[in-house]
Amino acid sequence: MKERSIKRTIAEIIAWFVALVVFILPFLFMLLNSLKDRRGANKLALTLPETFEWGNYSKVLTENNFQVLRAFKNSFLLMILSVAVLVIFGAMAGYVLQRRSSKVTAFASTLLMIGLMIPASILPTIWVLQALHIYQTLFAMVMIEAALNFPFTIMLFRGFMDTIPRELEEAAMIDGCNKGQIFYKVVFPLLKPVTSTVIILNAVTIFNDFTNPLYFWPGTQNTTVQLTLYTYLGQYSSSYNMLFADVILITIPMLVLFLIFNKKIIDGMVAGAVKG
Repeated sequence: MKERSIKRTIAEIIAWFVALVVFILPFLFMLLNSLKDRRGANKLALTLPETFEWGNYSKVLTENNFQVLRAFKNSFLLMILSVAVLVIFGAMAGYVLQRRSSKVTAFASTLLMIGLMIPASILPTIWVLQALHIYQTLFAMVMIEAALNFPFTIMLFRGFMDTIPRELEEAAMIDGCNKGQIFYKVVFPLLKPVTSTVIILNAVTIFNDFTNPLYFWPGTQNTTVQLTLYTYLGQYSSSYNMLFADVILITIPMLVLFLIFNKKIIDGMVAGAVKG
């Protein structure tokens, strides 16, 4: 028992060391340099600033006609709408795939597995969007984000659905509920743990997405927070303090969200792994 405790302690120390090197030190490096003047930040040293330049953040926020604030609005709007679509339709799809056994559901499951492995094709997708006259629209961007994240989302809902007893649905049917009422009044409220996981994981993924908005939602008015890095990389190529300030601003919201709901993410993913 004592030997097991020692091994566990050693493993925890190694884990904390890895976290320190991989996550904490880079974040601290960016934070300190974002608070320096241009000359101090360009040295790229992990040292305290001689004077704390808090004005770097206000300058980044107001630069280019408040581009960062507009980017935050676009990113949050895209994230909220996409996550709503994923939760509603992902839960329904997971329910159907788990409860029904047929050639159609088997084929759908195969398509989901393929969707996890095959990346999106950029040029054909743009061609389809242009043909439908929805290219560079928020609607198209929401549909793309939802489509790309559907396979993993449905997989989570389907796995968790297996822990819900069928007897609850049979009792609701005896009480006179139709299929829609059974799902929304009986099944869906029981999906709170995995729904929290789906919301948080997809929110972080969509908020931090760079490639898809770059190709499918271009335009100054459509800029997302990650695309501001692309803009500022050229604008502040010799002013690392401003560049790091932008990185910190767009990192903090999702970092706080992840830290607060980290336990819910783990609980939701583990809950569907063991039946009963």
